[in-house]
Amino acid sequence: MPRLLVATRNRKKLAELHRVLDAAGLSGLTLLSLDDVPPFDEAPETGATFEDNALAKARDAFTATGLPAVADDSGLEVDALNGMPGVLSARWSGRHGDDAANTALLLAQLGDIPEERRGAAFVSACALVFGAAEGDSAVVRGEWAGSIVREPRGDGGFGYDPVFLPADDVRTAAELGPEEKDAASHRARALAALVPSLRTLV
Repeated sequence: MPRLLVATRNRKKLAELHRVLDAAGLSGLTLLSLDDVPPFDEAPETGATFEDNALAKARDAFTATGLPAVADDSGLEVDALNGMPGVLSARWSGRHGDDAANTALLLAQLGDIPEERRGAAFVSACALVFGAAEGDSAVVRGEWAGSIVREPRGDGGFGYDPVFLPADDVRTAAELGPEEKDAASHRARALAALVPSLRTLV
């Protein structure tokens, strides 16, 4: 069975990709994470866009392992902050991956912002690299529109999920079940757009 390297150590992202592939009827791939392959030097995420970072991560993973590789770069774009934190989402507070600190800083920055100006969107860029040639790749983008609530709610998901209220819902992303989130989330939309390219690997 063909193997696909998912360039992450985040088990929740890996599980999400599993569910998206299952829903698409794409069962002919064995998914590996970075924990399943020998360590290699991972380039820092210095791209100006989510697409730049996702493609760089996927290319590094393919070059190091020879395996087709998928990578995602995602984050939150807030209207009142001119699209920030954007590509800096995971390290907005200065400490990479500190969800609580990142969320607390975001809420503090939006403290005086009225409801009608708290619009935001989760964005995910997913890249697939399956060869060394320039055309041996695909990059897609998914967006999930909503707004930022004033207090965290829910204990599901990760990142900014507890303060992100999807459009047309009364529950935050952290209050949704996995299946509900899969049906709507930015990453699920991007991964679904990548399925046609993934089918070529099977």
